[in-house]
Amino acid sequence: MNEKKAEPGTFVIFGGAGDLSRRKLLPALARLFERGDLDRVHVVGLSREPIGDDAFRRIAADALVQAGRPPNVVERFCHRLHAHSLGRNGDDGYHSLAARLTAIEEIHGLPQNRVYYLAVPPDAVTQTSACLSAAGLTSSRGFTRVIVEKPFGRDLASAETLNDELHRYFQETQIYRIDHYLGKETVQNLLVFRFANSIFESLWNRERVRAVEITVAEELGVGSRAGYYDKSGALRDMVQNHITQLLTLVAMEVPSAFEAQAIRYEKIKVLRSIAPIDCEDVVRGRYVAGKVNGIDVPGYLDEEGVPAGSETETLVAMRLAVDTWRWQGVPFYLRSGKRMKSRSTQIVVHFRDVPVSLFRNVVSGLDTPDVLVITVQPDEGFSLHFDVKIPGQPFRLQRVPLSFKYNQAFAEMPEAYETLLSDVWHGDQTLFVHADEVLESWRIYTPLLEHPPPVVPYVAGTSGPPEADRLTASGKGLWTPE
Repeated sequence: MNEKKAEPGTFVIFGGAGDLSRRKLLPALARLFERGDLDRVHVVGLSREPIGDDAFRRIAADALVQAGRPPNVVERFCHRLHAHSLGRNGDDGYHSLAARLTAIEEIHGLPQNRVYYLAVPPDAVTQTSACLSAAGLTSSRGFTRVIVEKPFGRDLASAETLNDELHRYFQETQIYRIDHYLGKETVQNLLVFRFANSIFESLWNRERVRAVEITVAEELGVGSRAGYYDKSGALRDMVQNHITQLLTLVAMEVPSAFEAQAIRYEKIKVLRSIAPIDCEDVVRGRYVAGKVNGIDVPGYLDEEGVPAGSETETLVAMRLAVDTWRWQGVPFYLRSGKRMKSRSTQIVVHFRDVPVSLFRNVVSGLDTPDVLVITVQPDEGFSLHFDVKIPGQPFRLQRVPLSFKYNQAFAEMPEAYETLLSDVWHGDQTLFVHADEVLESWRIYTPLLEHPPPVVPYVAGTSGPPEADRLTASGKGLWTPE
């Protein structure tokens, strides 16, 4: 989190009373206000339908109470909330927004520092940006920044178009493409873990690592998102963005400095080094009816809102190569799926075994190379698994973890959106996705979208289809930690 006091200004949320705003954005802003980081920032919630300040403040207060914010914080924070209706008349609503922002700034003595959070459907980003520009809202006497939610396109061509359109109205330094995974403490700690601890960085290469796997497993199905998800699927929804961002942080070289440009440069180098992925190294799956935590759940095709005959995948598992000096010959396994047996996001680094097993004559079946498990969620931390001798006789070994848990070491951790919204206000783009990262990631996966492998079934509540296990047939012990 930034220690420098934030400048005053206005934070404008498109869809101010919507689900994302109520669940994530307003609670995060209130927490930053409570800590004094954004205590001089006013929030303007936008909507298409008429809504007054008092009604918006009641909606926000209910959301903040549910999020566990103290009553005195809720009351003080809500006094800084304002509502504005854009109506349905196109540019007229944006010109009235310009006048409303100017009025709020004059009344409360605020400079023209403005952040726009575009919590709008992806196909509305370009039109919204154009309307902001037409009303003179893309620049000001202070700073102007815009936050864009994923997905950043549907393939390489659409991502190129979206970037071009955004750059018509904003400079790249003004654009913050938000991926909430990058705001998680464990993800940020990857940089510290690797580059502040020589014991690990010295092992972080093809000489010591035999495989890396990154898994994002969800217990939930599509829920109420069937309309969106069926047009997306696991590859677009999770792999192209969240998992690929984790991959770049694992595989990147040491940046020249701890600042946005240097870190982004190294991440882009990783993406450009990923070899074309063979369809034989990719498995697409779709869950069928099963049990999750002992509860019967329907298959994907039986979920409400899923069209009959859908070919959308709910799981993707793949093997890819990062063709750099550091990682040549080390397979990277990526996996993401819904209705898995447990919810877990993990990065697992499998180290090479010892060249010769000293204990092979006294311990049978010894084949346990060391494993480092970095858990992003739900129980954030890491554990290093290695062998120790069990006390007594006969001579036996046992795998034990040396563990660190954030919730045991620290009293409180900020939510991802707290970190990211604070960084936007302070102008720090380190944890945000650059235009070139978007294009390079789509370059990797677009061929798989154009010529997708067939979809295979897997039972809900399991670890996925057997075909995914066969991807790692040459790497014994993979896909195990969850």
